[in-house]
Amino acid sequence: MPGGQATAGGEDRVVICRCEDVTLQEIRRLIGEGVHTLDEIKRLTRAGMGLCQGRTCRHLILQEVSRLTGVPVEELSLPTFRPPTRPVKLGVIVRAGGERHG
Repeated sequence: MPGGQATAGGEDRVVICRCEDVTLQEIRRLIGEGVHTLDEIKRLTRAGMGLCQGRTCRHLILQEVSRLTGVPVEELSLPTFRPPTRPVKLGVIVRAGGERHG
């Protein structure tokens, strides 16, 4: 299905990234416009940049890119994931540094 077209069952309203509230319709629209990498989709929608850091949505997005482009998931490029994968309060880091120096 070309990106951006609504399905009869309302499938496009399905939220793919719960952290950033990104729908399947948005993902399909971008793929239809020629955006075919997870990095590009991430930058344009913030999908995968929320609290879970894409633990769920990146796999769903890759599957959709694969399905619409015909490129196997294994051949799609993955973005670089950088630690920390969970938010850490600066106070925790400061206290940890103080313990080493104090």
